[in-house]
Amino acid sequence: MKHIIIILLAWMSINQAGQGLYACKNANISLFSSAPLEDIAANTQSGTSVFNAATGDLVFSVNITSFKFKKSLMQEHFNSDYLESDKYPKATFKGKIQEHIDVTKNGNYPVTAVGELDIHGVKQNRSIPGMLTVNNGTITMTSEFMVKCVDHHIDIPRIVFHNIAETIKMNVSAVYTAAGK
Repeated sequence: MKHIIIILLAWMSINQAGQGLYACKNANISLFSSAPLEDIAANTQSGTSVFNAATGDLVFSVNITSFKFKKSLMQEHFNSDYLESDKYPKATFKGKIQEHIDVTKNGNYPVTAVGELDIHGVKQNRSIPGMLTVNNGTITMTSEFMVKCVDHHIDIPRIVFHNIAETIKMNVSAVYTAAGK
């Protein structure tokens, strides 16, 4: 699936702009839930992303089972009870960076990605703030945003209500290289 997205965006880039396609195969994505009884944290370095600097198009994808927890029981419950990763194996974001950034000029640029966040099979329109950094041809994007479980129909049973927050903090960091390099 991720290869199809990369090929499709590469084709679109060649036909529309002729240049400006960047890819990341190891985006770092973490989640954090602070609750009265226990904090829950997980991380993956398996996110994939494509960014078309000419059009602003941005796509992210991550396999839910790639998130790693300190406690194996947390990981098991996360996949089977909450995110149901057998039914909904991926989370994705498809959108567009609103600002036009000249990726030939070094600097830190605040950006906003507007698009569709799909988690647990539920798509939500989102506006996600971030930072795009250009450093000698390398593009890095970072973002911190919140995801409400209820927005994606992720049920939290009352019995564990004090263990899991209703809103999860997400951190994303992706380092892009020019596609084809």
